[in-house]
Amino acid sequence: MAEEALIVIDVQNDFCPGGSLAVAEGDKIVPLINEMIGSFEHVIVTQDWHPADHSSFASNHSGKQPYETVEMPYGQQTLWPDHCVQGSGGAAFHPGLKWSKAELVIRKGFRKGIDSYSAFFENDRKTPTGLAGYLKERGINKITLVGLATDFCVAYSALDAIGLGFEATVRLDACRAIDLGGSLETMLGKMRDAGVKLA
Repeated sequence: MAEEALIVIDVQNDFCPGGSLAVAEGDKIVPLINEMIGSFEHVIVTQDWHPADHSSFASNHSGKQPYETVEMPYGQQTLWPDHCVQGSGGAAFHPGLKWSKAELVIRKGFRKGIDSYSAFFENDRKTPTGLAGYLKERGINKITLVGLATDFCVAYSALDAIGLGFEATVRLDACRAIDLGGSLETMLGKMRDAGVKLA
């Protein structure tokens, strides 16, 4: 039987209600994710982990507001409110998340000059996080993705998984979206077209 892993994306305080980049109802998915963690043998979690001077923070670009776009050497970048700063309470996992079973924690976005949505690559689409190698070395070729946010980190991770030859399923009931200017519909379409199973 194909080995399968559950990948829990960025269920952190800053992405939950009360956080600096809160996803509506982001905390509502925690009980369902905990249930799923219990039923998967392999669990991997990702954690957004930015230095305070990260280039994706609007506060580090004079005269720019959150959600404006800037050109970076690697392409267009949405500017965000400061969030998930290394070691801060906002970067911590949601207190209700039972993540201790995780075999691996992938930290992303820790390089100052580049943002990282996907669990597999930084936003330059070239710099790998090492997750693909970890899964392949262990013979895991199917993944199920859950977490925050559907239309950014979850979608980018799912698309990269397909591109790398993994079978990928996104459990939409265990995700919530930011939905920035129609981004949810766009990314659901991209995932469908790429062959991601939306469950």
